[in-house]
Amino acid sequence: MVLVLHGGRATDRRRVRGHHLAYLRMRLLSSKLHRAVAANGVAVWQLRNRLRGWNEPDRDPVTDASWALDRISARHPDVPVVLVGHSMGGRAALRAAGRDAVTGVCALAPWTEAGDPVRQLHGRAVLIAHGTRDRTTSAAAAADFADRAAAHAGSVRFETVPNAGHALLRRRRRWDGLVRRFTGTLLHSREERP
Repeated sequence: MVLVLHGGRATDRRRVRGHHLAYLRMRLLSSKLHRAVAANGVAVWQLRNRLRGWNEPDRDPVTDASWALDRISARHPDVPVVLVGHSMGGRAALRAAGRDAVTGVCALAPWTEAGDPVRQLHGRAVLIAHGTRDRTTSAAAAADFADRAAAHAGSVRFETVPNAGHALLRRRRRWDGLVRRFTGTLLHSREERP
């Protein structure tokens, strides 16, 4: 199972609508990923957050991701889940990774900060990818997060996408391929375990 989380803003208490660009970009990614993995029995769910912002101290996207993970576990107990998130959704995915069902996190151009926790990544596979032309979130902060996470996670890989910005539109095939390979490899290898 793959749960896809979209981006947003630091503070914004307005409702997320289906026409918002952050949501639409991840719908495109979700659709392509679904076509690539459905034949292998892997489902792709995309969450639409209630609110557009992170809204510290509430961290609304983490609450929403936890709600979705509860629904997945209720419907599909014992099914491994890979979280895929962009920007604020990447931050939410990294925070929600401590849930039992989660086996991996693919964070695309994630918004990370120096104080963000990493212990919840214990035993998880983590891929953090960042465009070299991203002016919205910091590749250096994401690389620092990856370094700190390496002490706890099962595996951590930090990858740059040359000449790509924040919106995941430039070099779209590269972004989509990273997600497809990461989720496919992780979920396929889990299926083969006794």
